[in-house]
Amino acid sequence: MKAVNRKNISESIVLLPRIIVLALLLISFKSVCQEYIPYGVERQMPVFLDSMTSRLTYPMAWENAGFSDFSQWRDSARVVLTKSMMTPPPSPSDYAAEVIYEEQRNGYVAKIVQLNLSGWTRVNVYLLVPNGKGPHPGVVLFHDHGGHFLIGKEKMIRPIIKTELSDKGKGNIIYNKSDTLIVNDANRWSEQCYGGQYFGDYLAQQGYAVVCGDALFWGERGRKEGEDKRKLSEFAGNLMGIGYCMSGITTFEDSYLSEWFSSLPEVDSERIASCGFSMGAYRAWMLSAASDVVKASINICWMTTTKNQFSWQYGRENGGYANTLPTIRYYMDHPHVASIAAPKPTLFINGETDKLFKIPGVQSAYETMRIAWEAAGIPENLETEIWPMPHWCGPEVQARAVEFLDKHFKANSSN
Repeated sequence: MKAVNRKNISESIVLLPRIIVLALLLISFKSVCQEYIPYGVERQMPVFLDSMTSRLTYPMAWENAGFSDFSQWRDSARVVLTKSMMTPPPSPSDYAAEVIYEEQRNGYVAKIVQLNLSGWTRVNVYLLVPNGKGPHPGVVLFHDHGGHFLIGKEKMIRPIIKTELSDKGKGNIIYNKSDTLIVNDANRWSEQCYGGQYFGDYLAQQGYAVVCGDALFWGERGRKEGEDKRKLSEFAGNLMGIGYCMSGITTFEDSYLSEWFSSLPEVDSERIASCGFSMGAYRAWMLSAASDVVKASINICWMTTTKNQFSWQYGRENGGYANTLPTIRYYMDHPHVASIAAPKPTLFINGETDKLFKIPGVQSAYETMRIAWEAAGIPENLETEIWPMPHWCGPEVQARAVEFLDKHFKANSSN
């Protein structure tokens, strides 16, 4: 039998604590050391995306903020929202609205109105007023993004083009070739996204006054140098560099426009809804959250959660800066912001096969909003629907919007 070396055993016993400590140090070092990855960005996302989204706790959400009174939470959450919209453009001291052209259409008058949208900006907007005695219920209508900037309001309302009688006195001719370009582009876009039915004109035919303008960077408020979607991110970055936010400016301007619209004698200020498709839906529920001028909202194909929207599995919706308030995620997610509007009548419709807004994120957002409307005391005022359709706002969707509006604005009204 081999003799036991007691000296070696003794030395091993003495070294054992040191070995254990060294092993623990190595384990500890490994746990705090991040995995080395030879790049920092993947699919336009930071490689540490999951770590970032895991820190989003939304302390100002209704269910997290610790308020017992919903109206107090709503007021406080609206203050947070407004601050997150960053610096506002100055509100107009005088809208100085002027009708520069109008024409009679099928059951309503279509007008081009020029007005001061802010203390900095004078714009043309489209205004549709139904025939007959008012005041009429109204809709502040918002156009989509679509990565297409040549037109804005013309996506929602058939272009109002100044015309003159032809030399032979038969029919009308449009003034210039650029008008022809706008008309053709609008008709193509209407077919592609709206099934060939202009949403605003359809609303006017159903008895609703409608106003629609261009968001900054679209249509008549686009680039002097011409349409170029590659310049959008640069433009939005420039705004942030001087303390402004593209999405915030849009919502402030939408609020100013809705205040002017509500002041019109043809419009019933107690029956005004915001409505839109895609980015327009984002604008619609943002306005409803930010302002009580609108009493209801209809939101087609824009709702999700940030953790779904920005994820490896689902990618992201591509509206980018136009739908982003940089600091709001410290406090609330999209459905929490939309919930500030509770308990206003609110309709959300999303498409089952919409490639931009995946159903898990939509359903999660719907559940979050239901909690808020329940707390606000009128849960039935929130209607959330998922249709077997893509990113779409065709005639059948528009008909559902009118059905919803009629339910809340016409059921107990003589108009």
